Amino acid sequence: MGNHLYDALFGRHEGRDADFLILPDGGRVSHAAFADRAARFAGALVAMGLGSGDRVALQLEKSPDMLAVIAGAIRAGVVFLPLNTAYTPAEVAYFVGDAGAKLLLCDGRAEATLAPVAAKAGAQLAVLNADGTGSFAEAAAMAVPVPVVERNADDLAALLYTSGTTGRSKGAMMSHANLLSNAEVLVDYWRFTDQDVLLHALPIFHTHGLFVATNVALLAGARMIFLPKFDASEVIRHLPQATTMMGVPTFYTRLLDDPRLTRDLAARMRLFISGSAPLLAETHRQWQTRTGHVILERYGMTETNMNTSNPYEGDRRAGTVGFPLPGVEVKVCDASGVDLPAGEIGTIELRGPNVFQGYWNMPEKTAEELRSDGFFITGDLGMVDADGYVTIVGRGKDLIISGGFNIYPKEVELVLDALPGVLESAVIGAPHPDFGEAVVAVVVPEPDALLDPQAIRAALGQSLAKFKQPKHIAFRDTLPRNTMGKVQKAALREDFKGIFAP
Repeated sequence: MGNHLYDALFGRHEGRDADFLILPDGGRVSHAAFADRAARFAGALVAMGLGSGDRVALQLEKSPDMLAVIAGAIRAGVVFLPLNTAYTPAEVAYFVGDAGAKLLLCDGRAEATLAPVAAKAGAQLAVLNADGTGSFAEAAAMAVPVPVVERNADDLAALLYTSGTTGRSKGAMMSHANLLSNAEVLVDYWRFTDQDVLLHALPIFHTHGLFVATNVALLAGARMIFLPKFDASEVIRHLPQATTMMGVPTFYTRLLDDPRLTRDLAARMRLFISGSAPLLAETHRQWQTRTGHVILERYGMTETNMNTSNPYEGDRRAGTVGFPLPGVEVKVCDASGVDLPAGEIGTIELRGPNVFQGYWNMPEKTAEELRSDGFFITGDLGMVDADGYVTIVGRGKDLIISGGFNIYPKEVELVLDALPGVLESAVIGAPHPDFGEAVVAVVVPEPDALLDPQAIRAALGQSLAKFKQPKHIAFRDTLPRNTMGKVQKAALREDFKGIFAP
């Protein structure tokens, strides 16, 4: 039977001396060395009492070892839960508790603050630093590499949490088949081969950097220039050695701000891909003018990985996310679920082998969003034109995407409304030239209350990751409402649409 995902992504490279990771300092990690490290980490997980189906949560800085832990978890049949490094201890506590994680791996700098979190959840805590040190690395050095644990295509591989509009995050259950099927389609659709060198500056706690970029490179046998984070100078330094890059729109706007970005610099590149947030048509145009390359934009979600893509060959249309990927069905429906004709705007629904298994421990929520016929109700509003191109025109539930990260206003509003002197609040997204969108908080003070924006920011910093915190705080006597008493966020978005204009 084997291990569906491990065999396809990692097992096929065991013993291979070819480079897998190229590090910023010039260091190289071969496939063979990476597989050996993953086997050691798998042994450490098993030695700590984790087995098939158990969960390990990771809040780690991006490093080759973080990637090897994920490979080790897949090898051992352990379900992995990668967490944004910006999450506060309060946020981590929810994820670890909800997932029932047996082990929480963290950076040494966070050990003291996360120790009580792990203790309360009944989880073990271990340290793995980006430099390869820490208690988990020591355990791995002593561990016996374990054989690859058998796992079926439908077995759970990962839990990725996506924020809920009620403030309660949902754990999207991704199977081995969900992840592998999507990577197989993308390798073919985007023409990846073992001759490619992928410039990887994305985080690997997120679908984009982990399940798209990394899995595609592994499946194709490509090398990755593995940068710890996006830094325009570092990207520019390594671009001449790369053939492909995946990024969020912010990557491209910041590179366009650098005069070193030229056609000569990008001469060896064959493909630039953008996703995780809408790419402005102006960015699309400027990039083509400066580099001679047309950015390929695609559309994905935490629950589905990639769904659509502009073509590799053919017209990559700015403002669209291209066509449904092979094997993925896309339809646009009205509120009752009835299919709409081309050109009409409605809710996008998806079906395919990439669509997740449901939300962890949330059968009611799963039933609400995953139809019995397999179609997933995305909540995104879009249309399909007469040529078959899909365009996302808006997002239901007021989702904000800033710098590629999803932010649900309700989560921020709950924290704001709990602050002394705050009567109520409304959180919206406003266009931002760098992040695509940024968070705006409109706050209504209680009568006679004097609120200080800096104090509010400080309070929010205690419980919300930085990317969720408002970049602008405004005060109003009241919030606009309709006759049913519902806050009219469309009116607020109109009011603040130019607040971040350059």
